[in-house]
Formats: sequence, structure tokens, C-alpha cells
Amino acid sequence: MIDIKLFATDVDGTMTDGCMYYAENGIELKKFNFQDGMGFKLLRDAGIKTAIITSEDTPIVKKRADKLKVDYLSMGTWTKLEFVQNICNEMNITLNEVAYIGDDINDIELLNAVKYKACPKNAVKKVIDIDGILHLDSRGGEGAVREFIEYLLE
Repeated sequence: MIDIKLFATDVDGTMTDGCMYYAENGIELKKFNFQDGMGFKLLRDAGIKTAIITSEDTPIVKKRADKLKVDYLSMGTWTKLEFVQNICNEMNITLNEVAYIGDDINDIELLNAVKYKACPKNAVKKVIDIDGILHLDSRGGEGAVREFIEYLLE
């Protein structure tokens, strides 16, 4: 098992397929993967804190974070690195003890800062090209988060 103290993830394109679904009445929907959710339980059981960080600000993400018993949630932020640095300060850990999975340009700064980094198969090229990033076989919303969690816990 890799020695991490905090696991953090993006949402759209990582925990979800990156698509926005709208019902006729205007309600926004997102598709989450059950296996990814079980991965959060595995992390909790291993004593690893969890964080969800997204630039979107939607009640759907809050509901999912609550269901997964996530320790830290940041919505509507583009300063993901700053949020994680604040968590590190609170937990008295370094970015070398953080794992992060992201898929798009707003994840690049944080991905470059952490020791353990991964991207789903459907990540944008600028993320795929990050030095040392783990390229997952799964797409976002199709088990990518769980795949990374299992890699970390092996």
C-alpha cells in the first residue's frame, strides 16, 4: 500500500462521465458509479481522509459527498491546489502524502503538485501529458476513481 493520508478527486469527467443531463423540467442530473463510491469506503477503512473538489457548485455533488461520508468538500472553486494545501496544513501532512485524480485543465496545477496522480482514460491531452501521471484504463464515471483507489491500496 502506498503511504498516503489524503485522497482527493475532481467530479465531472472523473467521478462522472463528464456529461450534463437535464430533465424536461430543467432538473440537472449526473451519473455516478457505484464502484467508485465503494472505493471511498475502502479508503475510510484504511484510515485515509477523502476530499472532493469541483469547480461546479451544485446540490447533486453535496448529496453525493454526504452519501460517501467525504471528509472535505469544496464546490465552486478553481483554486484546487490552495484548498488541498489548507487541508494539508490542518492535517499536518505534505503534498507528498496526497493522491489526486483529475481530468481537465483546472486540475493541472494540483496534479503537478501532488506525489500520487492519476487521470481517467478520457482526460484531456494536457493532463495525459503530465510527467509521472498514472493513466487509468477506465473512463470517468466508469470506475476510474475505484481503479486508482485499488492501485493505491495494493
